[in-house]
Amino acid sequence: MGEAANGALCEEIREALRMIIDPELGRNIVDLGLIYDVSVEDGGIAHVSMTTTTKGCPASQYLKEAVRNCVWYVPGVEYAEVRLTYEPAWTPEMMAD
Repeated sequence: MGEAANGALCEEIREALRMIIDPELGRNIVDLGLIYDVSVEDGGIAHVSMTTTTKGCPASQYLKEAVRNCVWYVPGVEYAEVRLTYEPAWTPEMMAD
């Protein structure tokens, strides 16, 4: 899979992730700025780096699993790895307008 194909797949993944709604704020996790990075290696191995609104967020595990499952079902993805990080910490300024 070439770089252009990987880039297109990353965009498809981001678009799919818009279906996941943060239970606390009621908006999708992409527009909230919770998805920090999406990359795809050859072989369809997708990596997603994400955060939650607060470090002790009770929905952290739910959101991480939802992201992994959502990415897994995007055509072209063979494996999905989700990494939860708090660097940088999320702020409301990261939300899309």
